[in-house]
Amino acid sequence: MENDNGKKNLRRGFTTGSCAAVTAKAALIMLLTGENIYNASIVTPKGLVYNAEILDVKRNGDYVSCAVIKDGGDDPDITSGTLIYASVRLLDNDEIRIKGGKGVGTVTKPGLDQPIGEAAINSVPREMIKENVRTVLSEYGITDKGVEINIIVPEGEKLAEKTFNPKLGIVGGISILGTTGIVEPMSDAAILETIKVEIRVKKAEGKKVLLVAPGNYGLTFLKEKYGTNEDEAVLCSNFVYDTVKIAADEGFTKMLFVGHIGKLVKVAGGIKNTHSMYGDHRIEILSEIASEFVSLQKQRTITDKLMKCVMTDEAVNILKSVGIGDKVFRRMAEKIKAVMEQFSEDKITTEVIVFSNEYTELVSTENAKAYLDKETGL
Repeated sequence: MENDNGKKNLRRGFTTGSCAAVTAKAALIMLLTGENIYNASIVTPKGLVYNAEILDVKRNGDYVSCAVIKDGGDDPDITSGTLIYASVRLLDNDEIRIKGGKGVGTVTKPGLDQPIGEAAINSVPREMIKENVRTVLSEYGITDKGVEINIIVPEGEKLAEKTFNPKLGIVGGISILGTTGIVEPMSDAAILETIKVEIRVKKAEGKKVLLVAPGNYGLTFLKEKYGTNEDEAVLCSNFVYDTVKIAADEGFTKMLFVGHIGKLVKVAGGIKNTHSMYGDHRIEILSEIASEFVSLQKQRTITDKLMKCVMTDEAVNILKSVGIGDKVFRRMAEKIKAVMEQFSEDKITTEVIVFSNEYTELVSTENAKAYLDKETGL
């Protein structure tokens, strides 16, 4: 099926938070009625109904547990196909107590949605669980009892190794997430939410400088060149402008931006999102900067050579061969710095390190190395 733009419509899925809520609801109904059910539904915060098949019902004394299969739709979600369990029992008070069992991570660092020591079940999923449990209690006329809900993901610890959780300080399993209850396929919002969480963790850890890299190339460069731990950096992907705005909102005043020239040169031209779908002007931007350092007679020749380049590393070699490489790269770094500081409305002082292929450093701004210092910077 295609939409009006000729693109395939991708199927939505449901978050781990929705799975936990519908499973808790089903388990509680079975606990109160003594009868098994095989379907249950909830209304997600987005307003869409989640109809779930209930699996693996078990009764053990005061407890009833059951599971649903996580369906992430067409999103490449590593938790899709995973069993999410809820085990419930009644309490003698009116408390709704939510716990994380096997495969649900535990928070060990500040700055996350839950405090240190708590299960990594975020606020919205907790509210979804509580709301649905309270509704069931009301429907069955239970006014003097509470409920303990234990969320379990048997494969969670193994799956967590493929997520950001170890980097964020969430140990022992996955997080139970979701703000709308719905998984939007290939969602930019999901990426930005991950960036926001990472930045908040860095702030809570007391970092003075926010270290940002577009991708893994930057992490490898930092590790090989400066011995910097890969966990120090926040990956911003193509979302340069958004990352700067988030960092400013979280109170950072210093940032070190490190990456390959192929990405960072776009920022020198004022580009907010470096994905090629928003335009690829790498060579044009380099050519414009190069024109500042050659005579009018040579501009055409150098521009023609640069415009034939497919990759920025080819352009780097040309600029070096005509003796203006250092000047061009220095000017490019100054432009990147100025653009990013403008993005932050001058709330963040930005320093820049740019490298090319084989992780060769091309240029760094004046205070970039100081920002890497363990005592005064990171």
